[in-house]
Amino acid sequence: MKILSATFIKSCTNVSQLPSDGLPQIAFCGRSNCGKSSLLNVLTSRRGLAKVSRTPGRTQLINLFLINEKFYFVDLPGFGFARVTRKKKEELGEMITAYVQQAPELIGMVSLLDIRHKPSVQDRIMDEFLIEEEIPVLHVATKSDKVGSSKREKHLKIIRETLKLEKSNPIIKVSSLKYTGIKELLRAIDENFVRPDLEVS
Repeated sequence: MKILSATFIKSCTNVSQLPSDGLPQIAFCGRSNCGKSSLLNVLTSRRGLAKVSRTPGRTQLINLFLINEKFYFVDLPGFGFARVTRKKKEELGEMITAYVQQAPELIGMVSLLDIRHKPSVQDRIMDEFLIEEEIPVLHVATKSDKVGSSKREKHLKIIRETLKLEKSNPIIKVSSLKYTGIKELLRAIDENFVRPDLEVS
């Protein structure tokens, strides 16, 4: 896949505000501070396209980016230890749940997992939820530059065992800082999610 254009379209607080143009949507999910916004910027080669913050939980809306004028990347709110009130956490959780269950154009989810940490309870719940909803999932281990090369496989094994992933289910290692794994991720998105009629390769 080659991303030739990426444009921020809108932010939504609920599913009813999503575009009604019928274009496919590929969503990105993960706990707060897992690197979703940074990865989206690197994937699209557009610094600042998605807002990046050092404060966990900055993304609190459903943000849509039109890719190649043919489909959307969707940046979902992070879940987990975001520094927000319990009520806000519940609202964000409900927003993510409603999106997964009700967004008619959702064709796949990119699940981001910080390679440095064992998947949290929220990570496991999200993974099980996506399986129940029959949403195709692509697992990505972010911040791979933060772990020595000799230890990466050990960390990936922990992720795989915690989420009970089959060996046939790939986990793509990426680093938004070092730009590693980006081509592999774009290729995987292309092979797993993008419909042939989109002609983006």
